[in-house]
Amino acid sequence: MQLKYHMVTIEDMVPAEHFLRKLEAVLDLSFVYEETAQLYSRKYGRPPIDPVVMVKYLLVGFLYGIPSERQIEQRIQTDVALRWYLGLDLFERVPDHSTISQLRRRKPSFRKVFRRLFEEVVRQCVENGLVSGRVVATDSTHMKANASRASEYLVEAQEEAGNYWERLDEYEEEGLEELARRTGKRRAKRTKQVKKDKRRSHKRVSRTDPDAGHMKRPGKPEGPCYLVHETSDSDHGIIADTVVTGGDSSDTAPYLGQIERVHKNVVPIQAAAADSAYDFSLAHRVLEDLGIDFFVRPQSAYDRTKAEFKRDAFTYDGLQDAYICPNGKALRPTGLYRSGSGLFWEYWADNKDNGSCPLRQKCLNETDKAGARKLQDSYFKPVVQRHFSRQWKPEYGRRSSSADLLRRYFCRAEVGAQPGTRLTTRLRGSGGPLPPFRDRPKLKKNDKVPGVTPLDVFFLAFLYALLKK
Repeated sequence: MQLKYHMVTIEDMVPAEHFLRKLEAVLDLSFVYEETAQLYSRKYGRPPIDPVVMVKYLLVGFLYGIPSERQIEQRIQTDVALRWYLGLDLFERVPDHSTISQLRRRKPSFRKVFRRLFEEVVRQCVENGLVSGRVVATDSTHMKANASRASEYLVEAQEEAGNYWERLDEYEEEGLEELARRTGKRRAKRTKQVKKDKRRSHKRVSRTDPDAGHMKRPGKPEGPCYLVHETSDSDHGIIADTVVTGGDSSDTAPYLGQIERVHKNVVPIQAAAADSAYDFSLAHRVLEDLGIDFFVRPQSAYDRTKAEFKRDAFTYDGLQDAYICPNGKALRPTGLYRSGSGLFWEYWADNKDNGSCPLRQKCLNETDKAGARKLQDSYFKPVVQRHFSRQWKPEYGRRSSSADLLRRYFCRAEVGAQPGTRLTTRLRGSGGPLPPFRDRPKLKKNDKVPGVTPLDVFFLAFLYALLKK
């Protein structure tokens, strides 16, 4: 048998136009060493695996749709291009899949690396003109956790005030000053006003995935889930910020923090769009203070008052700064109330007017113990009215319609497969096209990588947008 010897290097075996070569050229992962420096010791222990290699290990698994660390290891062993990308020689040992699994499961501090990776890609998109901030759209979608309902149990948990209440604190101080101007009385700020801080409730927690939250919503499967919140830029559909919370949290919980991070750290936002779930009064005020036009669908308004005289039976008199009741009496501002719904002006009728009022039975509820009619106006009502007054202007229709289309197309999971399918057919390497989002295999127990999310799809969008420049 005749043997032939060839002088060849792994560098020669990877085509010049290979996708991974382009990826290596545009995505600098040197920051990984800075982020992980405190996790390694130079004096003790065996020589560690290069942290950049471990990040690339998981990255190629996602890029090529490989569902488990075990299969990633097998693919790297036989794929020269993947070896080249990880910096491994032809005969160098591939890191064991169990090492990567334990890293992902037992090293929460390593998650900061992937957050930094996301931020680095967004930064490059900004530098290449792919993120303008002209219009950003925000939405959230539920992702099923890798846990069953059988693993859940009830625990007593104390509800935290969170950033929402801290923001209300700031505006309450402003409101108290205005209250003193309108009424001549200065009320001290009630530091223990937030009843939610003290309230304890029961919630369902999974034993196998305690970070997930129990979701129970009409039309959706019940069980442990995560809620993925995404804010996308309008120009190229680039996700500028993403947050993952438990499935039992509200859609709007991280919204203001997302908008502020993008506005201050990524690119100045000119306009923000969202659906009616994000129509809460505090958002209107915060975005106006940031200089951001807010395009949101108004929530359906309905009066829950059980009395015969609804709110529309009272007329506001700007000169008196009072509401006039059907009997011609005035309800004047007496206080500032804070609740989970926001800040509210309280307008109370005078008790002496109510005692002899012939319309009393039609005006008060049977359960009203105060003996006087009360109305509430949102403290942020003026800014909300300014925002919604624009909805009849042509500009509002154009921007809100395009932004809503962007939100539905780029932020919702049910259409996430569409851009993913088109993008993956263009990202070709020696191993062929990447599998479409909808065709990726389901994960199996005890040998898995995190499931494909809408964020995954748009990580491909990041890379493709950079590479086509």
